[in-house]
Amino acid sequence: MKYVALLRGINVGGKNKIPMTGLKTCLEELGFHNVATYIASGNVILESDKTASEIKARIEKALPVNFKLGDEVIKVLVLTREQIQSVIDHKPEGFGEQPEKYHSDTIFLMGIDAARAISVFDPREGVDRIWPGDGVIYSQRLSAQRTKSRLNKIMATPVYKSMTIRNWNTTLKLLELMKK
Repeated sequence: MKYVALLRGINVGGKNKIPMTGLKTCLEELGFHNVATYIASGNVILESDKTASEIKARIEKALPVNFKLGDEVIKVLVLTREQIQSVIDHKPEGFGEQPEKYHSDTIFLMGIDAARAISVFDPREGVDRIWPGDGVIYSQRLSAQRTKSRLNKIMATPVYKSMTIRNWNTTLKLLELMKK
């Protein structure tokens, strides 16, 4: 079965650097097949006969053994093609459809529900909009005002460690790669 593994906390701000070629090799050595990475921010397409939870556990255990990582917890979210398709199919109306006007992000949730996660957001009226989804929060910022966005405020909250953010184009691309 084909999966996407989203790694949280790698290659961000110069911390927890993991080269994609090294990550690919590591995952192949764990027995995963047809491993492909997409951009250097922790997006991996792989095939396995294991369950999503088994894949998550194996990757989370292998990363600190194979790479020099800081104190920050590295988390992995493993999703099926159907789950990614559902995130795209259930987006808010118009979300991601005006990339020249809005920055649109998919905030994938890891072990928390949208109701708990959304409580830490403080959208600025006229700049930020957020919508809860199934396993995600959809976030959109007015590009011309994005320096006034309050999205970064979530990073100071403990709940942020249970989120991993991908821009909408990356989310779409991951589905496209899974279909190949």
